Amino acid sequence: MTHSHPRRTTDPADSARPSRAAWLPLAAAGVTVVLWASAFVSIRSAGTAYSPGALALGRLLSGVLVLGVVCLVRREGLPPRAAWPGIAVSGVLWFGGYMVALNWGEQEVDAGTAAMIVNIGPVLMALLGARLLGETLPPRLAAGMGVSFAGAVVVGLSMSGEGRTSVLGVLLCLLAAVVYAAGVVAQKPALERASALQATTFGCLVGTVACLPFAGQLVQEAARAPLPATLNMVYLGVFPTALAFTTWAYALARTTAGRMGATTYAVPALVVLMSWLFLDEVPGLFTLAGGALCLAGVAVSRSRPRRGAVVARGDSGTAPPETAEPSDTPRPVEPVEPLKPFEEERS
Repeated sequence: MTHSHPRRTTDPADSARPSRAAWLPLAAAGVTVVLWASAFVSIRSAGTAYSPGALALGRLLSGVLVLGVVCLVRREGLPPRAAWPGIAVSGVLWFGGYMVALNWGEQEVDAGTAAMIVNIGPVLMALLGARLLGETLPPRLAAGMGVSFAGAVVVGLSMSGEGRTSVLGVLLCLLAAVVYAAGVVAQKPALERASALQATTFGCLVGTVACLPFAGQLVQEAARAPLPATLNMVYLGVFPTALAFTTWAYALARTTAGRMGATTYAVPALVVLMSWLFLDEVPGLFTLAGGALCLAGVAVSRSRPRRGAVVARGDSGTAPPETAEPSDTPRPVEPVEPLKPFEEERS
């Protein structure tokens, strides 16, 4: 008796789902990298008319207004109570402290140098993740951290010829890298309970409240600031904050903090290019050498030892079908009852 099995039809949406799940976080990370690279240039331009605290508050106000409207349209609502500690910490450190420190640092060093120093943040993320989230800390990561720190020292020495202010700018950018890493590590657990839009919107709101002491400066400086500087501040709030922080949170929720941090290593090259195009400034050779050391250290920290066992799946993301079995795998043989001799059967 033959049994008829129902014919299985493949839905095109099902076949597109794995590829879509693979490229959407990557595309979101790409949007973040490009917009954050442009932020270094816009901060440099707007910083001529706005002080660091006022620029941070104006940027956050623009961002939280856009995010609030999007939340209302999408009816996101409040994040769960369990997500609030991570949102609050990331809001104070990342949205608030990071932006003030970076704005101040960019008034002392050029945009490309600031981006290179801040890009040691991914290494710090791994260290904080090992300490606070229980993630592993392999020896290569520690070695990469040392190389990146040496690169930051080289950058600082290359900028110290102008005097004390250049050293101060390097230290401020290092502070921005520390609070940036701490904010990402704090945001990661919150994204397990809240959506990317919720974490970004309310993190931005917390950062705005933390920067309210600069409200008086913002009002005074906005009254006399030229229009291009104010437009740069609004641009920072709408695109590198509202959009880029949301795409970052979307991608971070679907991968690890270390993997996400690796995508930001393209920022220094983009910043140098944008600074040359829009600000007519390029870091010197010594500064570029220090930045290269920073990136080399990050590359060491991201490298993994080759393992001969991990070859079955590869990086293509395609696995053999579940029903297929390797040809060299012996199939189990059912025991067969031995045949009787021919003479016994005939008798």
